[in-house]
Amino acid sequence: MAAPAADNFVAAAVILALFVVAALFGAERKDVTVGFDEVAHVSYVAHIQHTGDFWPDLERVRLIDPHTFAFTGRADYLNHPSPFYALLAALGPTLEGHPGALLAHRMIDVAIAALGFAALLALGLAARWPRHEFYAFAVPLACIPVLAPLAGAVNNDDLAFAGGAVVLLGLWQFIATGRDGWFALALIGIVAAAWAKLTGLLLAGGFLGAVLVYLLWRRRLPYRWLVPAAFVLIIAAAPYLAFIWQYGSPTPETPAQLALLADGAREAGWADLPRQSFPAYVSYFLLAFVADWMPTLTRRSMLNYAMLAIPAGALGCAGAGIVLSLRRLWRRNETVLDVVVICGAAAIAATLAIHVVYSHGRYVATGWLMDAYPRYYLPLAAIVPLAALSLVAGIVNPRWRGALLGFLIAGPILFRILGAPLG
Repeated sequence: MAAPAADNFVAAAVILALFVVAALFGAERKDVTVGFDEVAHVSYVAHIQHTGDFWPDLERVRLIDPHTFAFTGRADYLNHPSPFYALLAALGPTLEGHPGALLAHRMIDVAIAALGFAALLALGLAARWPRHEFYAFAVPLACIPVLAPLAGAVNNDDLAFAGGAVVLLGLWQFIATGRDGWFALALIGIVAAAWAKLTGLLLAGGFLGAVLVYLLWRRRLPYRWLVPAAFVLIIAAAPYLAFIWQYGSPTPETPAQLALLADGAREAGWADLPRQSFPAYVSYFLLAFVADWMPTLTRRSMLNYAMLAIPAGALGCAGAGIVLSLRRLWRRNETVLDVVVICGAAAIAATLAIHVVYSHGRYVATGWLMDAYPRYYLPLAAIVPLAALSLVAGIVNPRWRGALLGFLIAGPILFRILGAPLG
């Protein structure tokens, strides 16, 4: 029997509160030099504050000293567009020479990520799932290993995640209700995700494009939205068009970026190793992708490696759910869930293909082997539990259905506890 909407609302409120507390705890305690390139992101913000230049020359941005927050002579290696950093520069206190100002900027990131997480929980509430299905959607999201730590750090992935979440909510509700306001909300999310980073544009923009194709196919899209959608996609892509004009690439290969790859590969001992074939590299990339769902700087135990069967199993369930959604689409009895799952999976698959080819090129050139970051896919991370729920919807046997829901709820919690080394 479906749980009353109030029950799921209370659960959502509790989950959101726990997420915010975890993010705030990380924001207060995290070492700026550990994880997620935070020094580089903070330096970008500090440079905009110092110069007042909204669109700086990437080759002129300098890193700050992580202890004094004074600028050094070392170049920043980030090659992302500036809107996220300009936003923090405008909202937060001056960073240059003020290490204590970092916490305020982290609080802004917590708010951005919390907004995105709230949007996903709102999607779950709008879907009106029974209690256990709602938990099978919300708990895996809350247990994403990097999400709360990222929220408590200055990082453009937070805005990409929030933008993608808003797109998911907006398009889910537009497909379900046909109300224009939801489509407008999705377009706002597209710009936010895209202006954060290129993968945000590929994932959120690809998702929107797939949904538009579906709605046109089913003759459910009001033609008045085609021009605004095309205009917004151009606006979303504008920073990367500017990068192509300035640097010849949507991902500028600045001297600092190239030095980071070359020096990092040499220090890790990868630079002089024989290069793998493309199929072998793809296999390595996918294995590293699963392993880095729970990133760690220390050596994993056998138990930690065994726990990787949980995210692998979740991906397997999602894959089966995608197949079922495609079958329902073929039979013309698809639901909103099926449309979102198929369109989201298409966007993820296209982005992953581009990501692998691009990363392989960098690997061949330098030996660099650290490009398989699952956090790049946070804008559409909710597609995995949604696809798993598509599988749940196709299971009739109550026992098997209950067992699958139990795995989808308990598995992420168990992995969050045992997936990384202690200490």
